[in-house]
Amino acid sequence: MFTAVTRALADGEDAALVTIVSTRGSTPQQVGAKLLVYADGRQVGTIGGGCYESDAAGKGREAIRTRRASLVSYDLSDDVARDNGLICGGTMQVFIEPLDAAPTLVLAGAGHVSQQVARTAQSVGFRVQVVDDREKYANTDRFPDAAAVHVHPIDAWLRDTAFPPTAFVVVATRGHVHDLDALLALAGRPFRYVGMIGSRAKVAKIRTALLEAGVPAAWLDAVHAPIGLRIGAVTPEEIAVSIVAELIAVRRGAHAGLPTHGG
Repeated sequence: MFTAVTRALADGEDAALVTIVSTRGSTPQQVGAKLLVYADGRQVGTIGGGCYESDAAGKGREAIRTRRASLVSYDLSDDVARDNGLICGGTMQVFIEPLDAAPTLVLAGAGHVSQQVARTAQSVGFRVQVVDDREKYANTDRFPDAAAVHVHPIDAWLRDTAFPPTAFVVVATRGHVHDLDALLALAGRPFRYVGMIGSRAKVAKIRTALLEAGVPAAWLDAVHAPIGLRIGAVTPEEIAVSIVAELIAVRRGAHAGLPTHGG
């Protein structure tokens, strides 16, 4: 179990841990039994099987989505338990907690804003990767704490690199054409977050071009553009704060109350 948890955390994979924290009477598992639940439905371990394990697994997937922990009680002597073959006669409580892995943040573009975003995001637990085709900008002198800095054509690298669905991507290249190419390379793939920096006019122009290129409207609707929370940011440092604040809100499940930027 701990190997699976460690691997999930290292890979930044969405998962929740279900642990029996108290029991009374006869139960199929004892205190400390664990079930690891992944967002895609995979499971490792058991808290006893049957309908209650299925229910706890469902609540685990909900915890992944909301990023909220919960304490749930089950009565194993009720009619539902008997109908499912659980004739234990006891009760148990399980604690369901989403794992807080360090998510990958990809910065497409290594300009001044990305430099500040990297610095701020790393300080709050993101694992940062940077890609730009200009070695003058994409280097470890400018991004000393990044997990990786790639000097490569941005769109080709994004297209050829496999990312976990938990990854965050910030598109902040040096121009409209590069932003368009970057989003085309990302289009249709699952990410926790994709955002693009730019004015509303730029965003509308690029959205139209992407739709004409066949990018699904539903995918574009999920893109945060213009990027960041509306705090009146002007300097690269302030813009970075607004962007990272939005990343944190999405990571912590508070994004439902954010302004809608797409569309």
